Amino acid sequence: MGRPDGAGRCTNRQRARFSEMNKAITEGLVLMPPPFSAGLGLWSSEDGTPGDDSYAGQPNAAFVPADQDFEGCLEVQKTTALLKLRCFQQIPFQPGLYLRVTARVKAISGPLPTVRIAGWAASSSGSNVTGADQQGPDVALTAYGQMVEVSAIIGSGNRQGVDMVWGTAPAYGHLGLDLTGPTGGVVRIDDISIEDVTAVFHAAMFDWVDVRDFGAVGDGVTDDWNAFTAADAAANGKTLVVSPGSYFIGSHFTFDNPVKFEGSLVMPASQRLSCTRDYNLNTYAAAFGSELEGFRRALQVLFYFTDHNTLDLNGRRIDLTEPIDVAALAGLTTFGQRRVLSNGLLSAASGSGWDSVTVTAVGTYDTANPTRLSGVSNIAAIPVGARISGTGVGREVYVASKNTGAGTLELSQPLWGGNGTRSYTFKRFKYLLDFGGFAELVRFEINDIEFSCGYQASAVNLPYVGALFRLDRCTFMMPRNKAVTSFYSGCQGLVIDGCLFNGGGLTPPEDIIGFNVNANDSKIRNNRSAYCAHFGVFAGGSHIIIGNHMFPDANGSPSYMRAGLIFTTPNVRGFITGNYIDHHFIELSNEYDPDPDFGSSYTFGGLTITGNLFLYSETSPAFRFITVSPKGAGHSLNGLVVTNNVFRSSEGNIDRVERVDTTNGTLNTGSFRNVVFENNTFTGVAQATLSPLYVEHNQTTAAATWVVDAADYMPFDGRTRNVGALVLEGPLRNAANAVQWAQPYVETEQGAGNRLVNLQWPSAVKGKAMLTLRCDNPV
Repeated sequence: MGRPDGAGRCTNRQRARFSEMNKAITEGLVLMPPPFSAGLGLWSSEDGTPGDDSYAGQPNAAFVPADQDFEGCLEVQKTTALLKLRCFQQIPFQPGLYLRVTARVKAISGPLPTVRIAGWAASSSGSNVTGADQQGPDVALTAYGQMVEVSAIIGSGNRQGVDMVWGTAPAYGHLGLDLTGPTGGVVRIDDISIEDVTAVFHAAMFDWVDVRDFGAVGDGVTDDWNAFTAADAAANGKTLVVSPGSYFIGSHFTFDNPVKFEGSLVMPASQRLSCTRDYNLNTYAAAFGSELEGFRRALQVLFYFTDHNTLDLNGRRIDLTEPIDVAALAGLTTFGQRRVLSNGLLSAASGSGWDSVTVTAVGTYDTANPTRLSGVSNIAAIPVGARISGTGVGREVYVASKNTGAGTLELSQPLWGGNGTRSYTFKRFKYLLDFGGFAELVRFEINDIEFSCGYQASAVNLPYVGALFRLDRCTFMMPRNKAVTSFYSGCQGLVIDGCLFNGGGLTPPEDIIGFNVNANDSKIRNNRSAYCAHFGVFAGGSHIIIGNHMFPDANGSPSYMRAGLIFTTPNVRGFITGNYIDHHFIELSNEYDPDPDFGSSYTFGGLTITGNLFLYSETSPAFRFITVSPKGAGHSLNGLVVTNNVFRSSEGNIDRVERVDTTNGTLNTGSFRNVVFENNTFTGVAQATLSPLYVEHNQTTAAATWVVDAADYMPFDGRTRNVGALVLEGPLRNAANAVQWAQPYVETEQGAGNRLVNLQWPSAVKGKAMLTLRCDNPV
């Protein structure tokens, strides 16, 4: 290929310098052959291999230092049919490399020859690669004094525009040109140039576009937003490469194409980077130079663009030095679309960023405003989301909001201690992920995440208000205080499924709680809780608890015999089914009742406990698997079903499986309704508990009043309130053994504690009676 060119005195070498390309810079390849002014001994009249003849001292060649078109050139007379010009220098060659060899030639006198780019391709051993194309296209010289540019592209691939296909075998070449045609003519040849034109071919051959090709500076100061925008628009489905450098992007930016970061970005914290085709932690960690900053930026944008609803952490570990305030990071207070955080490990690095904030203050409680504390001293120092403790305060009560000017705190639950001014302690825990800044958050899910708290931090704080927050297949390792906290009602419809809660050892530094619920409709399924003081604390109702395994620190210390499940709403409306309750117990309480003396239509119950395995292997006979802890007087049981469970104590008997904690109140056993305790298995339990109870009474001495004592079988110190059936087994006889035909009537709730049943006969008789007794009125 060739063209006449008489413009200017810009040499081939200068133009090549202006067009420096990839390999010469990035890999240090020396591609340019020596100029003729450096000596003709550097140029061969043969193939350019060691030992070949050079042009130095040849009678048909001379260096011309000045020419009207060239700044120094070779003048040579064609004395043979094929005149070769090759540089002795080894020009490197690689697979994927594309070189353009250019020579400018003009005829001076004599017959006009034909010119072509040519070379000698060498393997790494120095032998000629005969399969390589070693001559370019012929260009005929047609006039004297007319400068003609001759060029050819040498490349490894047989692609359009490649004149000399070398394949992958050559390691270097001796490059130059050939003169063919008639002999005797004289020509002048400008310095030969060799350029790397690989980028021309890669733009079409490879699936990427570099932001620097569109003007990105990458100095960390210049705003490269426009260059990134142009590159992304040009990519058209190809991968955008952010080549090495530090690129400042001053505004929100969205990549609509795949992106690969070799360099990194600098962006203001309020500006978002959206990688719509590579939305995962690997991409963002590369973009911002660290897992932590990459995680923050990726989590930030999760709440904005809709191409993805899941942030994949690529199984990577992220060390957090302080809580992630998710709402502040996102710049939002409400969000209602499904979003998922998945597949990684969040770890708390040691440091003061996790220290709890503890404040002591005096406040006044009035049951007329059951979720408010007023006249609170030091209120400005009390953080929203702090847990409150003190006299008359139930477990897991939190500050939901505050009015500093009015001196009032709104609480997540009422207090049971009654009216009065008291001192309270407020403690705000620090969480790896804190969603507490969301006024409302709906349908957020976390799955396959390990929260490695290391006794430094708690794990997850739920939003102020929300629904359908889901934790699936997560691990909570050694939380400092809490694994999952609801400080108001962000737990509506909470789902915790297949998770591992691990307090970490036999002596955790504080009482660790797996989770608490303030609203209704939680689903707690197939989890394992180990070494936590409590697995779950429930307010609200309609909870479903299925297939969980829970056990505390089983070191024999009575202080660790804790309630695994605590229900603070008397009418639970829930199911506890198919769980393995190991050294824990179930506790029913009304500790969120501002007027704890019974005065409503609801009392303890609305709960079915069925098909569970209860296990205890220590040596405290006083341990119980089910406890009712009333606050105030007059409470009862209504709708409590305990069926088909296995109760087992393996290291000596426990006295029984249920009890009433009378520390702050008792039960009205004369008001039990719909209490069923049957079809359970008791092993290592001194006294079984049954209601209805099928009991045999054998009266061996004739009496008009038979006293049936089955009180010890009645659950929760209950009375024998009903006789559901009475059948005589065998004949009824008088004192003389004569058979009698008589019908008794029954008197329930007799004797001490109203716990006995009397069978009253018309006269003194003896015999055997089979009775069905109940502690309740069934309807």
